[in-house]
Amino acid sequence: MDRSVFPHFQAITTRWKDNDVYGHVNNVEYYSFFDTVINAFLIRSGGLDIHGGPVIGLCVESQCTFKASLAFPDTVDAGLRVAKLGNSSVTYDLGLFRAGDDAPAATGRFVHVFVDRENRRPVPLPDELRTALEGIA
Repeated sequence: MDRSVFPHFQAITTRWKDNDVYGHVNNVEYYSFFDTVINAFLIRSGGLDIHGGPVIGLCVESQCTFKASLAFPDTVDAGLRVAKLGNSSVTYDLGLFRAGDDAPAATGRFVHVFVDRENRRPVPLPDELRTALEGIA
């Protein structure tokens, strides 16, 4: 996967604390970058109200393939696209790129199931959220 397959990007600045003792961004931070680009998109473009809305997204699966190191003070361009859009679930493809690079430092998949905030049972995607997600499919 290269940059061209992702219709949405968000720049994420690495922080000093992201580096581990080996001098590169620790693997757990890559998952944080995935979470950041997905949830920022859902909030800004899909109207997801994470604090009080009736619907929330739960991560039920995530995966990351590491291809190259990132390190502070890199800026990461986090690419996002929808690979599969279901009734209550979304599968995302992700790519993490060092700013200016065409080849990803990491690629990943992330699956959200949208549920009722109170009973945690799956619910259909709200219309505004579905429309936003269709825009990056």
